[in-house]
Amino acid sequence: MHFVFLADVLAMPSAGDAPLLRRSAYDFSLEPMTLLSALAPLTERIGLVGSISTTYSEPYNVARLLASLDHISDGRAAWNVVTSLDPNSARNFGGGRFMDKEDRYQRAEVFTRVVKGLWDSWEDDAFVHDQRSGVFVDPAKMHPINHKSEHFNVEGPLNIARSPQGYPVIFVAGSSDGAKELAAEQADAMFTAQPDLEVAQKFYADVKGRMAKYGRSPDDLALIPGAMIIVGRTDEEAREKHEVFRDSIDLEFGILYLSGLAHADLSGLPLDEPLPDSLRQTPTWSRLELVMDISQRANMTLRQIAIHYADTYGHQFIVGSPTTVADEMQHRFESRAADGFVLRAPIYPEGVQEIVSLVIPELQRRGLAQTEYLGRTFRENLGLQRPPNPNAGAIRRAAE
Repeated sequence: MHFVFLADVLAMPSAGDAPLLRRSAYDFSLEPMTLLSALAPLTERIGLVGSISTTYSEPYNVARLLASLDHISDGRAAWNVVTSLDPNSARNFGGGRFMDKEDRYQRAEVFTRVVKGLWDSWEDDAFVHDQRSGVFVDPAKMHPINHKSEHFNVEGPLNIARSPQGYPVIFVAGSSDGAKELAAEQADAMFTAQPDLEVAQKFYADVKGRMAKYGRSPDDLALIPGAMIIVGRTDEEAREKHEVFRDSIDLEFGILYLSGLAHADLSGLPLDEPLPDSLRQTPTWSRLELVMDISQRANMTLRQIAIHYADTYGHQFIVGSPTTVADEMQHRFESRAADGFVLRAPIYPEGVQEIVSLVIPELQRRGLAQTEYLGRTFRENLGLQRPPNPNAGAIRRAAE
């Protein structure tokens, strides 16, 4: 596998007055950068991807955190750029004003550019560490960013050397128009939820088609949708597992889970009627649109869609033998609906262990999964170039 990915939330999700005992483990999690730093010395090649919000953080701190993780891990850090759409998060930061989606993505675009500028604060060979002369750093190779805009005033430079990867790998998560634009301009990879093949193909073409205006090739960005996988040694064994898992879903929890997605308490709605279309009007996850599309196409009731969402989390859902699972993944890849997958399972760690032991060998046999790491850094293993520092030699050229 190329990476481990840790999502993050900054508040308890909105779901009415549901009791804490029915919350999921996802609502109580360690801060990603801390946990990934702890994992770094215990691993050697796998990428370390963590979410950090651009809405409730500052560029300098984020640039420093990620550069530090990149140094600690010898070049395996990655940042999942998120804008934190939950209004509850706003109540924990800065007085509680919740920014609308357009403003959040405008801030995210500037935020990401400022972070990259800070990563370029020092040329790669600025820190000479010359004990004989006593020279620690060459100030001619320092480049303060001096950024001033509506969103930020950041002078720089960053107080850490340029990281091993130049820039840690940048991911963007989402399916909204703002997420597509941010990914097309800034990201190396994009996380998304695309359960329907035809919709996934259109999404893929849309995002890749936006890149030319930023001077980028479609191959500069990998689209990586989630895939919820239940695998057995046979199709029948996998279906039996799925039936057990599905029958274990508590309906009340399923409604709570869906309520968190909708940012509204759905527990008072009729269980055997469809979700009201008015939910589309509330500012919430783009994934809610995907879930509502599924429920309307299949004419699902609230009871049915709540169980379905708890079952699949809105992702592509594959149940079957290693051959069946690999067939579906290969079809998605070859039909230009995905460049790779975030592998999910209904139970941990057993579900992931089964994917690794059963599905990955089948993909490797087909030449669709790596059998060894290409390099030492995460960028190298993804086949990405190390970005050059645009400031390198600027002062020397000006002097000449």
